[in-house]
Amino acid sequence: MTRLLKHHDSPHTAPSAQYGFTYLTVIFILAILTGGHALIGEVWHTTSLQEKEAELLFVGNQYRKAIERYYLGGPRQFPRTINDLLKDPRTPTTERYLRQTYADPVTGKTEWGIVKAPDGSIIGVYSLSERKPLKSANFRLQDKSFEKSEKYSDWKFIYSPVQLTINPTPAAKPLGGP
Repeated sequence: MTRLLKHHDSPHTAPSAQYGFTYLTVIFILAILTGGHALIGEVWHTTSLQEKEAELLFVGNQYRKAIERYYLGGPRQFPRTINDLLKDPRTPTTERYLRQTYADPVTGKTEWGIVKAPDGSIIGVYSLSERKPLKSANFRLQDKSFEKSEKYSDWKFIYSPVQLTINPTPAAKPLGGP
């Protein structure tokens, strides 16, 4: 008995259901790869922003320290310009409190917001970024005011001289003593 081969029985053609399964498998694999790339991109973006925040904290505190050194390095006055931190105009010798002006790590620009005292001198700097920070807690003591800030421009790196008043207290008497 000879059997006639029908078109779909040909060894050179695959059933159409198999094509559909292969197509769905390829689509599924592409979806997984695309999702993975999106996740990697999100993690990279978050890590990059965390690094910029850490750099902003470092650079902002460099400005704060430079303003403090300027204030303490002469007749207790604040700088009039950022360039005064690069070369103190009050001294005949070259006195530097900053080696260079730093760019804002978040905006990438060299422009900073300036916090001014009533007399117009500079007491601090801040980022001009309106983005919401990732970090909202666990700041160092000098940066505690940054907690729960709505934007980076709320992070103000201000030097404020603190006048310490020492109040001597009488020594406590030991219990059971004379």
